[in-house]
Amino acid sequence: MATGMAPAPLSHVKVRGGGIGFTKSVDFAKVLSVPGALRTGSSRGRALVVRSSSTESDTMELEPASEGSPLLVPRQKYCESIHQTRRRKTRTVMVGNVALGSDHPIRIQTMTTSDTKDVAKTVEEVMRIADKGADFVRITVQGKKEADACFEIKNTLVQKNYNIPLVADIHFAPPVALRVAECFDKIRVNPGNFADRRAQFEKLEYTEDDYEKELEHIEKVFSPLVEKCKKYGRAMRIGTNHGSLSDRIMSYYGDSPRGMVESALEFARICRNLDFHNFVFSMKASNPVVMVQAYRLLVAEMYNLGWDYPLHLGVTEAGEGEDGRMKSAIGIGTLLMDGLGDTIRVSLTEPPEEEIDPCRRLANLGTQAANLQIGVAPFEEKHRRYFDFQRRSGQLPLQKEGEAVDYRGVLHRDGSVLMSVSLDQLKAPELLYRSLAAKLVVGMPFKDLATVDSILLRELPPIEDAEARLALKRLVDISMGVLTPLSEQLTKPLPHAIVLVTLDELSSDAKKLLPEGTRFAVTLRGDESYEQLDVLKSVDNITMLLHNVPYGEEKTGRVHAARRLFEYLETSGLNFPVIHHIDFPKSIDRDGLVIGAGSNVGALLVDGLGDGVLLEAGNQEFEFLRDTSFNLLQGCRMRNTKTEYVSCPSCGRTLFDLQEISAQIREKTSHLPGVSIAIMGCIVNGPGEMADADFGYVGGAPGKIDLYVGKTVVQRGIAMEGATEALIQLIKDHGRWVDPPTEE
Repeated sequence: MATGMAPAPLSHVKVRGGGIGFTKSVDFAKVLSVPGALRTGSSRGRALVVRSSSTESDTMELEPASEGSPLLVPRQKYCESIHQTRRRKTRTVMVGNVALGSDHPIRIQTMTTSDTKDVAKTVEEVMRIADKGADFVRITVQGKKEADACFEIKNTLVQKNYNIPLVADIHFAPPVALRVAECFDKIRVNPGNFADRRAQFEKLEYTEDDYEKELEHIEKVFSPLVEKCKKYGRAMRIGTNHGSLSDRIMSYYGDSPRGMVESALEFARICRNLDFHNFVFSMKASNPVVMVQAYRLLVAEMYNLGWDYPLHLGVTEAGEGEDGRMKSAIGIGTLLMDGLGDTIRVSLTEPPEEEIDPCRRLANLGTQAANLQIGVAPFEEKHRRYFDFQRRSGQLPLQKEGEAVDYRGVLHRDGSVLMSVSLDQLKAPELLYRSLAAKLVVGMPFKDLATVDSILLRELPPIEDAEARLALKRLVDISMGVLTPLSEQLTKPLPHAIVLVTLDELSSDAKKLLPEGTRFAVTLRGDESYEQLDVLKSVDNITMLLHNVPYGEEKTGRVHAARRLFEYLETSGLNFPVIHHIDFPKSIDRDGLVIGAGSNVGALLVDGLGDGVLLEAGNQEFEFLRDTSFNLLQGCRMRNTKTEYVSCPSCGRTLFDLQEISAQIREKTSHLPGVSIAIMGCIVNGPGEMADADFGYVGGAPGKIDLYVGKTVVQRGIAMEGATEALIQLIKDHGRWVDPPTEE
């Protein structure tokens, strides 16, 4: 008799009369025997196929958590392939006259920021967005007056020959949703607040019967909208937000990706029971790591259930400028690299038409990857954690006896930034130190919070260039690593340099010409044969690996090659730090670089795979590359070097000029690393949507601001003129304020 424990990260499992059932209240259940269950072979052991009695006729496979383990876990597939980008097959959902799904292009969309009751302004905004190339436009509809205005908006657009599908954004207002479903093409409902009361962030206790009664209430409130969408041929998005889960869901599943998924599935089951299938899902969060986990859990659940509904991707409250684009690229790009996503929105605190270009870039990136099916040869993956973040931390350099310099600072425990430096930069040492973000004291460099950790010098200065070599010595003295190619170190040796070698050079006799104890950095692709990689096992003094697949290489996917490399390292027991190295073409612009780095490196860092980044681009400013590197690490919840902002993109509910206020707050608070500030236009995107922010600045009424600490309001109705200073005082009162640094 096979005995084990079946955890239920997707649907909870319990024994019912010798078979297997599903429940919400049991976290673990013994699997004693399953009459008639099919046993199949598996490379990891025996798999148990279980039929669910509560989710139609769907099945879920269980397998040992590891070889010989009594712990049975669901076999969770979250994408079509881990070694190639293959677009997940979905059904087609019609949004007005636009088809959405895997058989169609990845659709792009945005949201208006005007007051919906201002018909002329909203129509003008929709036309501007449509002219930029959006496929859909979402409009907030918070009350009856706004719903009535929607009919006029739709009619005016049709008269002007604009047939772009319109999406109604609904919170807390089922009657409004019913009204607007008569004229708009798609309804977005938030499961966290459509039928449940506004979250009070209270821990509630539910019996099984209590929970079932709540589900019956949801069905009663939601079913009329489903029936109306069926009647009028409308589409629907069941759009969960991490920050606006109901107290009921949080009490049962926690404020977690699992709770996000279950919140959406409750509504989806009602749709399916009413034979309505013209809907899509979204799982948005302001934290890209949480967002990625939630989408993966949702897709894994859909694979188990045999569902094929499309996905709307987005990182909510991403912010503005490069920060907002980076967060969105990390979250959206990661999923696109796995073939997930059918429509996307990049939420920026900017005019809505400015979202279209980054949307299009991401859609093109995902489309090209899927069309080419970029990747590597198939490999077995056993160690990557798909659904819960667990960082693989490479072994940081250790100081060895007899070494004249301190190598322990060449990499940072929270994520390292490396930069490529030219010989020309060495001609002005103080400017170089400043560009590396070193602190200067009487012209001498010292490492600071956001100082570059190591540099790559492709060409060493001549031995007789005493000034350049002194500048490098001063960097080495503050524990900044200097990487240089083997050929340079052999011809113009630099004391204490870290020698950059290829796998072939590492296995050759050339390294024997270097002094004993020389440290190495090894550059590799990740798709080499395992025999080639095995040289890593036989060489001492490897300080780091640089993973580098040439940018734009048509068929090899750098994300997949890196996953293969990390799997090899884990299987081989090698814990070298791995730096993600991308050398961008000179033709790339700023947004292209941010989105390329976020998608290709972020896709690995959100899985805890990687210890730092080295970005190169011949046509971009040094400071921009440095700042982008730090932004990438912070966006992946690694190294925190500046204030974190959660800033909503504005909509018709917004009670103040978000762009103006956001700029004011950033100007005065951007020097507070470790502090997270939420800037929200209204209460809908208020305490819930702030997610894990430390402090919140939220529109409470026209001209009035409410201030929060965490999810608790501490000051209400502050006049806007003094609200920014009141926020600063609040930060000071909680001991989180430091004065801006002054240059010595």
